[in-house]
Amino acid sequence: MLSFRVAMLAFATVATPAMAQEEIRIGLVEPVTGSVAYNGNSVVEGAKLAVSEVNTAGGILGKQVRLVIEDGQCQPSASVNAVEKLVQKDKVALLVGAFCSSATAAIMPVAQKYKIPLITAVSSKADLTEQGNRYFFRAAETDALMARAFAKILAQGLKLNSVAYVGVNDDWGRGGVDEFNRDLSELGVKAALVEYFDHGATDFFTLLAKLRAAKSDGLFVAAETQDGSILVKQIREMGLTTKVFGVGSWATADFIRLAGQAAEGIYAAVPYASSLDTPRNQVFVKTYEAAYKVKPGKYGAAGYNALHIAAAAIARAGSIDAEAIREALHKTRYEAPNGVYQFDAKGQAYGFEAVLVRIENKEPKVVASAPVELPH
Repeated sequence: MLSFRVAMLAFATVATPAMAQEEIRIGLVEPVTGSVAYNGNSVVEGAKLAVSEVNTAGGILGKQVRLVIEDGQCQPSASVNAVEKLVQKDKVALLVGAFCSSATAAIMPVAQKYKIPLITAVSSKADLTEQGNRYFFRAAETDALMARAFAKILAQGLKLNSVAYVGVNDDWGRGGVDEFNRDLSELGVKAALVEYFDHGATDFFTLLAKLRAAKSDGLFVAAETQDGSILVKQIREMGLTTKVFGVGSWATADFIRLAGQAAEGIYAAVPYASSLDTPRNQVFVKTYEAAYKVKPGKYGAAGYNALHIAAAAIARAGSIDAEAIREALHKTRYEAPNGVYQFDAKGQAYGFEAVLVRIENKEPKVVASAPVELPH
């Protein structure tokens, strides 16, 4: 019996993925521990919901889909190790990840090396789709697109003459600050201050003392749930009345819960809000709430959209051949809760709606919307 089992194990080791797998595996790399875990776990929730819907509807190519999740911690080295494991050991057909732009930038060459399609559901640093990586697709907005859509509305609506810029010290935080600073500066809004903080920071009082001295009309912040909620609470503790707006997790249920009263009045430029008043979104919100007892935010929607896009591409490809899937991704026309996703030749998504929301009574109220369009 033992020799038979050893022989079968050896066969499984050398068998091709198509022979060995009775399921289709999709790899997901997200930060499920660390200071960005609130957000990474939301992506995982959305992704699991999408996979459940796909499998309930019969799966793909007659097979069930299995989501293989690895913790990238928003760190480049951990994310690269996760991808190596997913590709070499788990034999995934497609990758989704890795949340933080710096982590996604690190795994892009790995996906290219193995010639396996990679979709990011979140990473928004603008230059990721400018690197000529044929296997990379971004099913998300970029900081540049969001700044272009909402800078003028913010400048006029908040009557901004000067803005202080604060961001997490990584590729995404610096990119968000740069893009909004550039577009607002072109509208005559002066930069009063530019400061960065590290992931996991808990004491912002020194930074906020600089903000008080800068006497700016507005404060732009690029931060995720844990860091952002601590920051805005300390802003209110210091009695600062600066108008706060930015990008990141501001419209999510976790942020609003953690920030409490300090969240009220904050403006956020986001690709999705649960308050979007469309029939498709109403169904999505109801389904998500039933599964997780909370309304979806931008990250839950991001995971949900990315996995549906991935599943549909594999179905169109008719196999788990990487080149066929890559070509099928370029034919995407996915009707999401927040609009229709398509990819341009560089793998950048466009066509869906982005919104500017204001937190009122613990809810993200949509004050403006704009389609995510590519530059002409």
